[in-house]
Amino acid sequence: MMVLITYDVNTETKEGKKRLNKVAKQCVNYGVRVQNSVFECVMDAAKCREVKQKLMTIIDSKKDSLRFYYLGDNYKTKIEHIGSKEPIKVDEPLIF
Repeated sequence: MMVLITYDVNTETKEGKKRLNKVAKQCVNYGVRVQNSVFECVMDAAKCREVKQKLMTIIDSKKDSLRFYYLGDNYKTKIEHIGSKEPIKVDEPLIF
């Protein structure tokens, strides 16, 4: 299924900047960055629970937020891209 993970981490302090970097590094392990704080992730329910748990241990829930959008298996019909940066097909191999 496609899961869209978004986050907003308060970076007013040095600790906040560290949390932001940790959250971003974890998200890179599970999906593709499509905007600064937005990742498209194709994963099963177990992987989703895994990343959610990891991210919840990193953030400060009084200052930061996480959002998970569950787009399901038919996500290709639910995503429309307009503008720069050609969209990456997250469910296909990347060839460099």
